[in-house]
Amino acid sequence: MAEKATKTVVIGAGPVGALAALYAANRGHDVEVYELRGDLRDPSTTPLNFTKSINLALSERGINAMRKANHPKLLDAVLAETLPMYGRMIHGENHGELFETSQEYDVYGRSIRAVDRAGLNKRLLDDLEQMPNVKFFFNHKLTGADFKKRKAWMEKRPKNQRTDHAQNPTQGASGHETEGRATEIEVSFDFMIGCDGAHSAVRYHLMKFARMSYQQEYIDTLWCEFQIGPSTSGEFQLSPNHLHIWPGGDLMFIAIPSLDKSFTCTLFMPAEKFTSLDNNPANVLAFFNDSFPGVAGKLIPEPELQRQYSENPHLPLISIKCTPYHFGSSVIILGDAAHAMVPFYGQGMNAGLEDVRVLFEFLDQENDGAEGSAKALQAYTDQRTPDAAAINDLALRNYREMRSDVRSPLYRARKWLEERISVYLPSLGFATQYSRVSFGNERYSEVEKEVRRQGKVLMAATIGLAVGVLPQLAYGLLAWWRWRNASDTGRFFTKLTALLGMKGEQTGRQFL
Repeated sequence: MAEKATKTVVIGAGPVGALAALYAANRGHDVEVYELRGDLRDPSTTPLNFTKSINLALSERGINAMRKANHPKLLDAVLAETLPMYGRMIHGENHGELFETSQEYDVYGRSIRAVDRAGLNKRLLDDLEQMPNVKFFFNHKLTGADFKKRKAWMEKRPKNQRTDHAQNPTQGASGHETEGRATEIEVSFDFMIGCDGAHSAVRYHLMKFARMSYQQEYIDTLWCEFQIGPSTSGEFQLSPNHLHIWPGGDLMFIAIPSLDKSFTCTLFMPAEKFTSLDNNPANVLAFFNDSFPGVAGKLIPEPELQRQYSENPHLPLISIKCTPYHFGSSVIILGDAAHAMVPFYGQGMNAGLEDVRVLFEFLDQENDGAEGSAKALQAYTDQRTPDAAAINDLALRNYREMRSDVRSPLYRARKWLEERISVYLPSLGFATQYSRVSFGNERYSEVEKEVRRQGKVLMAATIGLAVGVLPQLAYGLLAWWRWRNASDTGRFFTKLTALLGMKGEQTGRQFL
């Protein structure tokens, strides 16, 4: 008699959930994917934040996770719909003249890739749909879960009903319908993977079973989306191979290219400044002209910019850390559900896709069965918790780099020095922090340690230079000064003596 296949339920059909379902299906699991919204490939499906999703930056970690999904054509198809970005383009104004300065991401010419979230999601779901052991359940909301009995309860919602993540999930009974409520169904499972975002229902129910430490922080910055359309000739208005930044100290405006020759733009700004502009909407254009020169009028028509600012929502940015990510062998949370982060390193989706790869590598190392799975999930939590904490912190710190430090000569000098050491002294293992994060698969916590080590080495070298070379230089300058002054003084006294001697002879003769 054939052994019954593992039934894996994935909550959330975004990129992380879709990739997790793909990995599970490849291993022969019977996979069911439940999504709160409608089919994400349907243009009429409303995003959870009620705005077009921010374009994403796909880097090596996300690419590697898809590379190892055992679907060779998937990665080729995804990369064919991306645009390479080789660096940042810094925009500003100097004495009334607009300027832009390119800062390459990597001395070896590597790039990150601008990708449309909806396009990536569609490609993953299309691949999943071709697999006979995968079923989709859209418009289903998780309302309850018992991770000991391995049962979950879902609300089957009308297709166009507005979803509400803020509503607390409540456990319902199996298969009954009450007036004013959606139909509730009971679902049994062997393994649940929660990939349902920062406001995760899976995490909410997991907290009832696991002794979870949880930290949530809203930073004092909101974001608002804008669009820069193609030029009148249908071309890009800016370089399509850069991430464009208008740094503003405590705020910034960025633009990421899209395949349709437009740019998806985001304004990041302290909440109090949004409030000030909201109270004085007539000041929006003047604010943009002062803070982000060249955007208003030149790239976005002024009336259109005013409209986008007033109509597009001003949304918060959340950072979440928690642990553990699992309970026994029955459930685990991945992606934003486990470690939502601010978007300033472009690693949110990449870290989530990497979660999938790392999780299934641990599962593959253990024997099948509850005991082996529980051991694998514990090992995953033990490794991934410090890594997630590290990238959360790095993402917060990178906001300062993007909005301010990119203008700093000291920042550029350190980047240049680390890159030169990487090229000419590769045995030292030097690389910039950005290269380690975006172009490699080194654990995030190890990246943080290596960057600190490099900082200490550079500091020691600087101090050594100051202690060893500068004193020698100072001694040489002092010796030269003494010689110069001694030489000048000697000539002065020689002349003075000669002069006095000549005067003395004249005076003596007069006296005699």
